[in-house]
Amino acid sequence: MKRMILAVLLVMTTATSMFAQFEQGKKYVNASLTGLDLSFSDLKDVALGLDANAGYFLEQDIMLLANVGFDASNSDINDFHLGAKARYYIEQNGLFLGAGVQYLHMKKNINDVQLTPEVGYCYFLNQYITVEPSLYFDMSLSDFSHQSKVGLKVGVGIYF
Repeated sequence: MKRMILAVLLVMTTATSMFAQFEQGKKYVNASLTGLDLSFSDLKDVALGLDANAGYFLEQDIMLLANVGFDASNSDINDFHLGAKARYYIEQNGLFLGAGVQYLHMKKNINDVQLTPEVGYCYFLNQYITVEPSLYFDMSLSDFSHQSKVGLKVGVGIYF
């Protein structure tokens, strides 16, 4: 019985300490591979990209992020994007909801502003490092039917 109580206390302590990273004042960096686009876009084939994010927790569970990224596809169209977003973390299960805006520049002189909602999950490998798969939807404000895309990204995040 004593071992059972000790095991339950150990699990509870570990579970609650894993989510202490979502406190006000914490910082965050992330690198993600993006792609596997289920794209609405006529301008791209399958694309693979790289995103880098840096964030800061303004309040408990609320983080502001800056992101920069690059996509390359098997056609000659490449794009560069720069943006800002906010995330809300649901501590009980590790899910996060994000929304933001980004500026997109494509190689053929196409410039766009996009809204970027996403939903993802934080899987903690240890107290600071996470694997974060997420689904995103980049909604074009200038040409929704041809430049919007849905995709999957998998990243590694560090909370400090």
